[in-house]
This record gives sequence, C-alpha cells and structure tokens, in this order.
Amino acid sequence: MFRGIILVFLGACSFGILSTIVKFAYREGFSLGDVTGAQALFGLIVLWAIVLVRNLMPDNAGRRTSFKEKLKLAAMGTSSGLVSIFYYKCVQEVPASIAILLLMQFTWMSLVLEAIANRKLPSLLQVGTVALVLLGTVLAGRLFSGTLPDFNLVGVGFGLLAALAYAVFLMINGGAGNSMHPTTKSALILTGACALIFTVFPPAFLVNGALAQGLFKWGIGLALFGTIIPPLFYAYGLPKTGLGLGAILSAAELPVAVLLSSVVLHEEVWAVQWMGVALIIGAIILSNISSLRKSRRLQKTAAA
Repeated sequence: MFRGIILVFLGACSFGILSTIVKFAYREGFSLGDVTGAQALFGLIVLWAIVLVRNLMPDNAGRRTSFKEKLKLAAMGTSSGLVSIFYYKCVQEVPASIAILLLMQFTWMSLVLEAIANRKLPSLLQVGTVALVLLGTVLAGRLFSGTLPDFNLVGVGFGLLAALAYAVFLMINGGAGNSMHPTTKSALILTGACALIFTVFPPAFLVNGALAQGLFKWGIGLALFGTIIPPLFYAYGLPKTGLGLGAILSAAELPVAVLLSSVVLHEEVWAVQWMGVALIIGAIILSNISSLRKSRRLQKTAAA
C-alpha cells in the first residue's frame, strides 16, 4: 500500500507543476494554442507508443473492445481537451496560485452535478464540504483583504469553466472503458482531447519553427507531468490506496501549485492564502473520509 500512496502522491504533485511550466512558456512568447497543442501531441505519441509495446508482448494481449466503445472514450476526451484550453487560458490571465484555486472548484461542482444527475439533494456532509471549499477560496483569493485584488475577470471566468469541464469529465469518466488497460483508456481519451484542441487551434507549431525555438522542451514537460505520469501513476496506485485515500492524496496538487508559484514564479502569496489552501484540503479530506473508512472495513473483512 505504501508504494500506492507514493505513486498517487507523485501523480498529484505532477499536476501541480503544470501551471508553472505554462507560465514559463508564455514568458517565452508561445501562445495558448502552442502550449495546449504541444502537450496533447507529445502525450499522445508517448501513450500510444506504450500501448503498442504492451500489445506486442505475448502475455499482455488486451481484451478486444468494440469500435463504438473506443469512439465513446475518444468523445469523452473532448471534455479533457476543454479543461486544458480553459485552464491554460486562465493561467495566461491570472496568477498561477489563483488559477489552481479556480480549478479546484470542481470539488463542489461535482457534488452539484451528481445531485442533479441523481435527482437527490446533497447530504449535510456534502453541503459542509461545499461551504469549506468556498470559504477556502475566498481566503486564498484574498477577498477578505482591505482592497479587492485586481484579477482579470476573463481569466476568472475561464478558470471556472475549466473547473466545470473537469467536473463533467470526472462524472462521465467511469462510464466507459473500465475493462481496458488504463494506458489504452488514457490514450483513447487523449486522442479525443487532441482532436478537439487541433480543431480549435490548428497545429501551426509543427511548421512555423516554434518547436526548435523552445516549444519542444515545454511541450515535453507538460506532456510528461500532465498526460503521462499522472494517469500511469494513478492507474497503478489507486487500486492499492482505494478511492477515498486516493482523493485525499490527490489534493497535493493544490499546495504544490501555490508553492511553486511563490518560490519559482515569485508571485506574492499571503499567509491568508495558505489558510484558504488548508481549508480546501480539509474539505477534500472531509468529503472522502467516509469512503476511506468504508474501504478499511472492507479490507479488514477480507483479511478475516
């Protein structure tokens, strides 16, 4: 189980690195289309290469899946592509420490979408979770300071759209491809994301020399920490930790992003913002503690 904890934690930390890499790419003059396109393309190449190698190994022949199921996964990947476009546009407009906070609003948005889909009011625990997340966001956004921060409202809007797209992606992610190997499923989802991104932003970086001018290194870094390490580490780590503990460990993305924005990007991060971050992490722990206890009871029962 310890290995699973380490893998999920490192996968979450990888997500937290993305906003810092994107900021550096923007500082070198690369566009939103360059950044999102390079990440999707390089991640797609590596994931499909891994799938190909696995399928060539005699002991790893995967279960045949229908074209319809594969198409469904690719279509599902379009929501993942929207997350990248909206989030990286948000990072372009607001500080990285604020962008990650806006993305974390997927926690309460997921609860709302689930309540609508199930036509069932959220529980008291879920309402409390939402309240903590919102309070943490207010603190981390410095909205209780003497003067309101001058954040770009367009950037804030794109951050909330990214959170909504991520909540939708999480809600539909468990509905298809569960019998596939996680690498194959991730590759198919990324195929859909890549198709959407290239439709919105035609990949001019492939012919205009941007790759040779420095985009290559940022694209590889984003692909590594955004589309290769997290799905692979989660695929092998989550079965060992369980969803409850896995969700709690995944919250590491938030403090890593805020810490890097302060230390590496030299953005101003106030003490009250760290209080907000702690509240949001506390809300995530609170919302998953029941499932964590349930999984531990099941483990004890199985061991007995």
